[in-house]
Amino acid sequence: MGKALHPSEPFKIKMVEAIKIISRDERIEALKRAGYNPFSLRAEDVYIDLLTDSGTGAMSDNQWAGMMLGDESYAGSRNYFHLEAAIQDIFDFKHVIPVHQGRGAEQVVFPLMLKKGQYVINNYHFDTTKAHVELSGGIARNFLTEAALNTTEYHPFKGNFDLDRVESFINEVGAEKCAFIVVTITCNSAGGQPISMENIRSVKAIADKYNLKLVFDSARFAENALFIKQREKGYENASIKEIVKEMYSYAYALTMSAKKDAIVNMGGVIAIKDDEEFFNVCKGAVVPMEGFPTYGGLTGRDMEALARGLYEGIDEQYLTYRLGQVEYLGEELREIGVPIQFPTGGHAVFVDAKKLLPHIPSTQFPAQALANALYIESGVRAVEIGSFLEGRDPETGEQAHCDLELLRLTIPRRVYTQTHLDQVVEGFRKVLAYKDELKGLEFEYEPKVLRHFTAKLKPIE
Repeated sequence: MGKALHPSEPFKIKMVEAIKIISRDERIEALKRAGYNPFSLRAEDVYIDLLTDSGTGAMSDNQWAGMMLGDESYAGSRNYFHLEAAIQDIFDFKHVIPVHQGRGAEQVVFPLMLKKGQYVINNYHFDTTKAHVELSGGIARNFLTEAALNTTEYHPFKGNFDLDRVESFINEVGAEKCAFIVVTITCNSAGGQPISMENIRSVKAIADKYNLKLVFDSARFAENALFIKQREKGYENASIKEIVKEMYSYAYALTMSAKKDAIVNMGGVIAIKDDEEFFNVCKGAVVPMEGFPTYGGLTGRDMEALARGLYEGIDEQYLTYRLGQVEYLGEELREIGVPIQFPTGGHAVFVDAKKLLPHIPSTQFPAQALANALYIESGVRAVEIGSFLEGRDPETGEQAHCDLELLRLTIPRRVYTQTHLDQVVEGFRKVLAYKDELKGLEFEYEPKVLRHFTAKLKPIE
């Protein structure tokens, strides 16, 4: 029997970009220069780049055509109104502010919604979200379902909140100590895992009970919608757009890195459902941080590509291919004995480095050690999602506990073929041959904020 195929690409290739693979010895030297941190590798020294799906997708001919229609007026660009109309149509949110990317949205919205010392509740904060909570004086708390911690057992919605823990926490600290609730869809740090509509409704009920607002971290909203269609009873015949509208009917506001599901290289959005007063406050805050409220750090051509990409990102045929490609890589890795977060999420395969490298403690960053070995053997760049990313407890300065030690193989949208994914599998096959000999890492240089982006490491002797 032949090898299983993921769903075929719903596009044909019009332009290509050359890539090359440098020798193994050259990769070893490149990694040393990078301080054993793949973020610091030169892109030209990477063969297959699975570092992130943020801004790395291939835009369509339709989006590139839109780029030529950019209105670069400082204020009131027609492309802003195209973007506004797309957000209003897809999400049913009235008020729209463009920003340069997701963290631009967070740096505007979070300080306006929390007071120093308040808690922000999340299924699982991603790195930049947690950083902006803390930079705004808040305290980030995660309430991910226990099902996500068992990486080998199937659960359809490992991005769900643990509802009992959320409500117990609110009662324990007092609702007045809680600023708002963030719903991260899909939940990146849990393995790109979706959250169910039922769970979203239940979180909304808790929020209403304690007079808290829901803010959706919306980077991968479309992927989450397809998971709901595929896995949640009652949504089998709903369109992606209908599912998105219901999801966002429970939200007060959204922050979005449009560099993911809107398939653009740069861009983000703040959108507020119907609170005009808060919208005006956000507009005032955007001006000194991002730019005028009708461009927010983006060119007119960027906004046009974003508006068009939002519709391409909710196309069901495209999404089926997208999730199928991720599933294909995950199943091929499982076939050779690589433990992953199962089932696969929407944008990446997350390898369970804690299971693969049990001899390396979390304080020595097993997933980072695995990332480095994979690069040396194959030229593939991946990213650690574990203790290295989690960072230190802001109150004690000690390494924060991290339940999951994952290596994320993040697949850019419409970029790599099945053959490229097969090369990733071959890289892991080589690493498996000597995985028990891999060593952990320690710091040579450790930044105080978002350390994993620029830290320098060295192997432990």
